[in-house]
Amino acid sequence: MNGLHSSVPSHCTQLAALTSRRTHPPSKRRCLCTAADKDPLLLRVARGEDAERTPVWLMRQAGRYMKAFREYSDKYSFRDRSETTDIALRLSLQPWEAFQPDGVIMFSDILTPLPALGIEFDVVRGSGPIIEVPIRSMEQVKALTPLEDPEAKLPFVQQTLAGIRSEVGNKATVLGFVGTPWTLAAYSIEGKADKHCTKTKTMMMKNPAVLHALLSHLACNIADYVCYQIEAGAQVVQLFDSWAHHLNPSQFATFSLPYAEEVIQRVRKRHPDTPIIFHANGGKLFIMFKTCLNHTQRLSNNL
Repeated sequence: MNGLHSSVPSHCTQLAALTSRRTHPPSKRRCLCTAADKDPLLLRVARGEDAERTPVWLMRQAGRYMKAFREYSDKYSFRDRSETTDIALRLSLQPWEAFQPDGVIMFSDILTPLPALGIEFDVVRGSGPIIEVPIRSMEQVKALTPLEDPEAKLPFVQQTLAGIRSEVGNKATVLGFVGTPWTLAAYSIEGKADKHCTKTKTMMMKNPAVLHALLSHLACNIADYVCYQIEAGAQVVQLFDSWAHHLNPSQFATFSLPYAEEVIQRVRKRHPDTPIIFHANGGKLFIMFKTCLNHTQRLSNNL
C-alpha cells in the first residue's frame, strides 16, 4: 500500500512525509517522462504515481514556531486572521517562503465552516475554540442551516486558496483541509476542547439519535465544503479526525467511520481525481478504518 507516514507526534510543526513504494531512491531513479511531470511532486505521489523522491511538507499550517506569524497573532484574533483574505494568504505562504516544502496548506481551522451552518464559535487565546451555544438537542440540530452557497458564506476560503495557487504555481501542491463529522460534532456538543468528551459520550449513550442526526447534517455539508475547496484551488484535501482517539473500536465504527466515508464518497462523485488524505489522531486506529482506504488514496498514520 502506498501511504502517508509520520513518525513524530502530531502538532503544529509536524513534518509529514508521503512515501510510495514506487518512489525511487537517488541511485535507482528512472526517467519518468510523462505529462504528469508538470504537476507538483506531492500531487503526483498522492495520486500513486512514480516520483523522483519523497515529498515533505508541514502537515499543519503556520504557527507560533515562526516569529513572523507571532507578529500577526499578537495583533489580530484568530478569526480575523483566518477570515481576512490578505492576512490568511500571507500566513499561508510563510512556511512556503521560509522552507520551500512540497505542499502549502491554507491558513484556516477545521471549525471554519461551522458558522455557515449556524454554529458560531470564537477562538480565545489561552483557551482555544469556544462555542457559546453548544448543540445538545434534536431541536437545535433541526434548526441548523445547510451550507448551500459557500462562495457567499465563506468567500475568504476561495480567495485564499486561489491566491496560494497563483503564488506557488506548480512549485508546490496546494492543500485544503476539513474536520471529520465526528470531530466537528464533538466540538459542537462540548462547546470547547475537552479531553474526556463527557457531554458527547453522554449523548452517545443516552440519546444517540441526536448525535446521528448531527453527524449526518455535518457529513453532507462538509462534503460540499471539501468540493468548494477543490473548486477554489485545493489540489489535495486532508480530512482530520482529531478526536478519533476518544472512541473505542465499536464507537469508531458507529459514530466516526461511516460519516467520514460519506464525506469521501460524496466528494468522489464530484471530484474523482482529487486525492484525499485521511488522518485520524491515534495511530492504533489503522486497522479500524481500513475500510476507509477503499475511498481515500492516502492514509496518515500517526504512530
